[in-house]
Formats: sequence, structure tokens, C-alpha cells
Amino acid sequence: MVLQVEKMVLQKEDENKVLQIGKPAPDFKVEALVGKEFKEIRLSDYKGKKWVCLFFYPLDFTFVCPTEIIEFSNRGKEFAERNCQVLGASTDSKFSHLGWCSSHPGLKDLKIPLLADYKKQIACDYGILKEDLGAAFRGTFLIDPDGNLRFIYITDLSVGRNVDEVLRVLDALQTGELTPCQWKKGDAPLKV
Repeated sequence: MVLQVEKMVLQKEDENKVLQIGKPAPDFKVEALVGKEFKEIRLSDYKGKKWVCLFFYPLDFTFVCPTEIIEFSNRGKEFAERNCQVLGASTDSKFSHLGWCSSHPGLKDLKIPLLADYKKQIACDYGILKEDLGAAFRGTFLIDPDGNLRFIYITDLSVGRNVDEVLRVLDALQTGELTPCQWKKGDAPLKV
């Protein structure tokens, strides 16, 4: 009985976890499609080395999702120039990722890994699982090299992201300065 009560308390604590800017991003270890191969990826692999742009999309074989994935992949070099690794993720299996990328003309030469959050643990840990669908909302997270969350952006299933805005925020965060509304790389930061 005591163990059951302790388990219930721990479950309640997990349910009340809220992601916060400046706090550690939930770590993960998961299989991913990288090119045409499967590899294990851990968030902690990038700690102390790179920024990470982790974006979730709802499902493979859908309509808005490939537009985002292709854009993130096409812009991968711009993220790399900013010492940032882009990781896409959905609650599909690695085999679903492979089948979709092999059959979709725009995804055949994908330049970013797609994480297979088949058990839905990462989406749960990041607070974006739409439980009734078993899929993730469109969540975008920028994680600094110390492993801390610096940007959280979540939209409904029907709204695609703006990769330019993600890059703009990454640039602003990397200045370490105060940046005003509509700031973009090359603009002066605020002087206080």
C-alpha cells in the first residue's frame, strides 16, 4: 500500500512538471532516421558542444508536416553556421520515417535527423502530446549548449511554423544582448 501511494505521488509530480525557460531540457535517447540509416541520438550528445533546435511535427504522411521538414532541412546549413543541430521528431516509428522519406520526393535527400518518438515519451516530457490523437503538437524548442531551454514555441496542428523566425530568435539569443521587437541579425542591440 505504501509503495502504491508513493507511486501515485511520483506520478502526480510528473504531471505537474512544467518546462521553463532557463531550466534543463528533458534529455532523451531515441532511434532516428539519419539519411537512409537508423542511429541512436541523445540530447546529451550535444551538451557542451552545440545549440539544438528540436522541432516536433504531428505525423508522417500528412500535408503541412513535409513543408516544415523540407524547410528545416533546406536551411540546415544556416543552423549549422550558428553551431546549431536541427532535430525533427514525431511519434511515428523509424520505419514509418524511412517509408515516408523514401516515397516523398521532397524528403528523399533529408539533411536532418528525424527522431522516432514511437513510445511518445519525448512528446510527453516536452508537454506537447495530444493524447487523443497520440501525436505531438507543433513544438519548437531551442536548447543552448548547457542543455537549457531558451525558446519554446507551440502551435496547433493546422499551423505551420516560420523557420525564419526560429533563426531570428536563435540569432538574438546568441548575441547575449537585449534585442528589440523585429530585431534581426545585423541590427544593433538595445543600449541601456
